[in-house]
Amino acid sequence: MGKTALLFPGQGAQFVGMGKDVADAFPEAKALYDQADAILGFGLSSICFGGPEDRLTRTDVSQPAILVTSLAVLAAVRATGAGPAVARPEAAAGLSLGEYTALVAAGAVAFDDAVRLTHLRGRFMQEACNEAPGGMVSLLGVDEKGAEKICQAASDAGRIWPANFNCPGQIVASGEQAACERVAEMAESMGAQRVVPLQVAGAFHSPLMTSAREKLGPQLAALAVRELAFPVVANVTGDYYTDAAQVPDLLARQVDGAVRWQQGVERLIADGFDTFYEVGPGRVLTGLLKRIDRSIGRNAVTVGTVGDVQALDRKGEA
Repeated sequence: MGKTALLFPGQGAQFVGMGKDVADAFPEAKALYDQADAILGFGLSSICFGGPEDRLTRTDVSQPAILVTSLAVLAAVRATGAGPAVARPEAAAGLSLGEYTALVAAGAVAFDDAVRLTHLRGRFMQEACNEAPGGMVSLLGVDEKGAEKICQAASDAGRIWPANFNCPGQIVASGEQAACERVAEMAESMGAQRVVPLQVAGAFHSPLMTSAREKLGPQLAALAVRELAFPVVANVTGDYYTDAAQVPDLLARQVDGAVRWQQGVERLIADGFDTFYEVGPGRVLTGLLKRIDRSIGRNAVTVGTVGDVQALDRKGEA
């Protein structure tokens, strides 16, 4: 018999209105939004539910917003009490910011701490973007070696590195703006099928974020971490946390280190995980899963609305 894992989305999954139907229907979900509002000292819930969009997309707002929305959906699933598959998974992974969500779901990090830390993480990352402007470019149809060669060839225009290893044929490069533009100009001539500049605030998951890691590091070092109730995959290693004591260091390294999402998902699949639920806004991770393993990905389930939660409850799969 196979095993169940949860996937939690990262920055970019946000949209105005997310979580409102879940908070309206489940007091357990609304309580998390209320708690987050009190922790942050501003109406995160009202921004999630009604915008404005330009505020929701701010890095220091979107990060806690996605975390809280994902955990609110999970709280709604758990409130149904229908069954163990999503409410009590056997592992979890989260893309970038989503790793914090996974650690909260696993009981290793307190909700209050995660809300506070993701808000700070977003703020420090934006400050790093302001200090060292940059961008990100998605390279389609290349492998890791190909991405490294393209970045090396563009390095005369500025610093740039492979930063997100998302799925076969999709690697995101991150670096200085001029280098991103050079990659966009030359990548197809070096074997890329397509190049897509991303609409992001800066060069995330690259050494241009080192100042953000240095600011967040002491906050993480002071974090109280509990034992994980189930395994969680770390982005920077593409493997499980082996001990709760690793949490502060691996979360700090994640800020300016590459995200090995494909490797982490492949590790789960190799260990017998064949049922995946993407919990929270959007369906990006389900799409990546299909690219990593089509047979498993086509059976993945997204859970982000009241309708999704009710469907799980009716099937007895929550």
